[in-house]
Amino acid sequence: MTAPRIVDPGVVLGQALADASPDLMRHLLGTVINSLLSAEADAVCGAEWGQPSPARTNQRNGYRHRDLDTRLGTIDVAIPKLRTGSYFPDWLLERRKRAEAALISVVATCYLLGVSTRRMDKLVESLGITSLSKSQVSRMATDLDGQVAAFRTRSLLDAGPFTFVAADALTMKVREAGRVINAVVLVATGVNGDGHREVLGCTVTTAETKEAWNVFFADLVARGLAGVRLVTSDAHRGLVEAIAANLPGAA
Repeated sequence: MTAPRIVDPGVVLGQALADASPDLMRHLLGTVINSLLSAEADAVCGAEWGQPSPARTNQRNGYRHRDLDTRLGTIDVAIPKLRTGSYFPDWLLERRKRAEAALISVVATCYLLGVSTRRMDKLVESLGITSLSKSQVSRMATDLDGQVAAFRTRSLLDAGPFTFVAADALTMKVREAGRVINAVVLVATGVNGDGHREVLGCTVTTAETKEAWNVFFADLVARGLAGVRLVTSDAHRGLVEAIAANLPGAA
């Protein structure tokens, strides 16, 4: 599959992850939302939770829980309460659709390219939140990075064996260091014996080559991909050879 124009990888992968791994996306989305709420409440209080500071103007006082319905399912949102006055995240609950779209896009982008403080900072700014400190944003990025890394390196044994696998490459133009370059995203989706479908792996490379596909499939096999009977792909020679080399016996 080739994209003839510049596309947003976060949007593309966000749709793929939402379709094939709704539990993952719901969990990551909930983590990002609750982290943002906690960090913004700290900013309203003038100091971080549990930290003494002469700049503190208020204190946290537990949470009130609220269900947030999203396209990925219902998320338990923990809204911080304050001892004096109140805190309400209008950027999330009053502008729900715009906030949800931005959050899903950044979660997918973090999965695809890794998490950085700068990327999380841009997310916060896109939602109209300007009161968070760099250290708060950095901690949010670190927490999310750990979850993303755990998913990308997770064992595939528990959910497998995956009887059917689909593999494809998406060619897109991305901006890097002030210039536009071509990048290729390799994606594999699997279906197990129970009919459960999920994204098995995703990686970015400079070109769709036999070597790139070999490394990609070797990683999937090392993480436990087995029992594959049928692989659906295009006729790219490098992809076909990598399938034969790493998944012998699969049609």
